[in-house]
Amino acid sequence: MSGSVSGRVLKAMAIFGGVRMLQIIFGVVRTKLIAIWLGPAGVGLFGIFNGAVDTVRTLSQLGMRSSAVRDIASQPSPPARSMMVGVVRRWGWMLGVFGAVLMAAAAPLLSRWTFGDGSHTLSYIALAGVLFFISVANAEEAVMQGLGALGSLAKASVWGAVAGLVVSVPMYYFWGLDSVVPSIMAYSLATCVATACFRPRVVPPSGLSMGETLSRGRRFIILGLYLTAADFTVQALSYVFIAWLNHRGGDTAVGFYQAGYTMVNRYVGLIFTALATEYYPRLASVVASRRRLNVYVGHEMMVILLMLLPAVTVFISLAPWIVRLLYDSQFTPIVPFITVAMAGVVLRGVSYCMSYVILAKGDGVTFLMTESLSGVAGLALNIVCYKEWGIAGLGVSYTLWYLLYVLIVGIAYRVRYRLTLPMRPLLSASLIFAITVGSIVLAGTVGSLAVLPIGIVAGAVSLVRLKGLIMQ
Repeated sequence: MSGSVSGRVLKAMAIFGGVRMLQIIFGVVRTKLIAIWLGPAGVGLFGIFNGAVDTVRTLSQLGMRSSAVRDIASQPSPPARSMMVGVVRRWGWMLGVFGAVLMAAAAPLLSRWTFGDGSHTLSYIALAGVLFFISVANAEEAVMQGLGALGSLAKASVWGAVAGLVVSVPMYYFWGLDSVVPSIMAYSLATCVATACFRPRVVPPSGLSMGETLSRGRRFIILGLYLTAADFTVQALSYVFIAWLNHRGGDTAVGFYQAGYTMVNRYVGLIFTALATEYYPRLASVVASRRRLNVYVGHEMMVILLMLLPAVTVFISLAPWIVRLLYDSQFTPIVPFITVAMAGVVLRGVSYCMSYVILAKGDGVTFLMTESLSGVAGLALNIVCYKEWGIAGLGVSYTLWYLLYVLIVGIAYRVRYRLTLPMRPLLSASLIFAITVGSIVLAGTVGSLAVLPIGIVAGAVSLVRLKGLIMQ
């Protein structure tokens, strides 16, 4: 069983990670051009406005993107699926209008909270259109995934990223800092159009009333409410920190934080793609068996840790050059941030394997509590560590944040669900965390390139161990 499971995990990472990698490459090009032509101030403004959009999106979408997939896929017949497709598409439009109105209404407050005055109110109002485009695109993506049209979903994702890059790059070059809001709008519109081009040609039955739309959609909206509450809390707390950092250190400090956080969470976090695609439904299928849950969580932790070990050590050794490649020499102050944060990435892998058990159990209350507690702790740690050590301190706060998160979900895992991790993944996690911390210390005292041999050896060992898991 272990070998077949390992094969499925790695296959899922290859397929879904490949699409994500292409999106990241396009995102890297986009971010690089922003960094060169708009500088740290431009990166900071993008972080501020995108943070506001993400916060309002999380609140207004009501978890539809995740929960609607389940309702479409579970329909017993093609006519029933067609009916549900129509319902989801209508809800996408309705939630899009709701999100746009919410953003426009909140624009004066967002401007005052973030910039101290109302000078950016019109910018936030203009971003209302982004909420509508995102909602319509999310509905179509849910339809594709629910119908099993993963090829179309992959094409829509890639071409959306390409189209967004093509339409926004000229704006950066010709308009400078004035391009921030228009380019965000253009990017979201291009993504929405690309998604519409690949939408499944499913025609809902005629006579679908608004009352039936509301009634049939109530189920997946209710399912998404706990996820929405948790996501909104985390996003809002993140935005609070960005606003605080903007007041404390200016938009340049925000730019450094956004750049460092993006590198740690998005680029290295690519390894976690399989958790949302293959691992979660596999857990849900055995949720009634405590023994199988323990086995699956322990097995997934081993796979994730073996992939993380070479990734984090190589990232530490090449951090100064990766920053210059992805951004610009102006961003070298973030090198200590991302280097120290690699220890947090290892802890993130451990915590994520356990946290998905909460979702598999359908325990929305516990999920909301753990995520909210984690978000509050992360905000407090960011503020304290930034005051103490500046940008480099944010790497310390990232690691401490995920150390605390491991403890939070570990308590739920052990006390609430009476589950225990096998000793083997626990020992492996401790060893890999120790190697990562040692690599960070070595990079800070001797030099980052001194860690490269560790990364090479780690890569070879991980390949051998992964092959062993597949062959079992």
